[in-house]
Amino acid sequence: MVSAAVALPPGRGAAGAALAWSAGRAGPAISGQLAGVAATSARDAWAVGEAGTGAAGRTLIMRWDGTSWAQVPSPSPGPGDGLDAVAAVSPRDAWAVGVTGPGKTLILHWNGTRWKRVPSPTPGPGGGLDGVAASSARNVWAVGATSRGKTLIERWTGGSWEQVRSPSPGTADALTAVAVTSASNAWAVGYTGTGGPGKTLIVRWNGHHWTRVASPSPAVGSFLSDVSATSRRSAWAVGYNVLPRSVDTKSLILRWDGQRWTRVPSPSPGTTAGLFGVSAASGRSAWAVGASYLSGRNTALILRWNGERWLRATGPSLTGSSVLRDVAVTGGKAWAVGSADSASILIIRWTGTTWK
Repeated sequence: MVSAAVALPPGRGAAGAALAWSAGRAGPAISGQLAGVAATSARDAWAVGEAGTGAAGRTLIMRWDGTSWAQVPSPSPGPGDGLDAVAAVSPRDAWAVGVTGPGKTLILHWNGTRWKRVPSPTPGPGGGLDGVAASSARNVWAVGATSRGKTLIERWTGGSWEQVRSPSPGTADALTAVAVTSASNAWAVGYTGTGGPGKTLIVRWNGHHWTRVASPSPAVGSFLSDVSATSRRSAWAVGYNVLPRSVDTKSLILRWDGQRWTRVPSPSPGTTAGLFGVSAASGRSAWAVGASYLSGRNTALILRWNGERWLRATGPSLTGSSVLRDVAVTGGKAWAVGSADSASILIIRWTGTTWK
């Protein structure tokens, strides 16, 4: 996040860190980064990312059992491996997606006992996956981009992963996240470009095919990082705008009301701010997370939708820089993950009354 990170599109590699626990929680010293989080209940959650960096990267998966977080063994077939997103159907059924070197899609499945790699298409000459979502054991979507700058969408219906045709209007396109509510309703978001600043890109699945849906791009450059949907008539997408004649950015939130996507005002403190994760519990309750640049450092940014407007929420007291990359809501509670001081991973929890 912030100036240097703005040069990176939303998705893999946006926040590197070494693993530790935030807010006073002690944890194992594992060099790496977490990029995604998902939860099925207050006693079951997953966080995924990358142990190590660059060519030395290996998959990293952590699990919350209701009491503590612990690392779970995960396949890592090649150099430069990393996981960018995770989706859980139940405690015995979860998916994680990312990339394995050099430039191949990577999909892992949790069967209740262990994580196992599942074959997935990689269009030539390469590609990676940044988002995954599931509404059932037989309706799972994964999205990303090819190395040729085209969108990539793959689907699991119970037998194998298959590539599905997806809109890609530009020459530098990518899908960064996906949300699904049923077999006939899913959203994917990201950005599209043709050599200049990127514009928001939103596509929708209607049960038969993916089509592009008009979306606001209110700045010289506008990017979407995440999407969350609770029904056919309610969805949120978050990201950031690049300001004219500047590398500074401001938070961006779009809302789907069943007919169109519109921009919704959102707090954007500091000279630079952006949002990287969103999770909605209902039409009246949602969280968005990211970072802002305040007092010479990155500061974790947490926003809450109260049914009428987005408000800035107070997070735990943290020293040094911090960035939040993803958030997951379940049963009135929530988890958010990110990095602190470029040397430790943040894992914070909403108890229903406070973040800690």
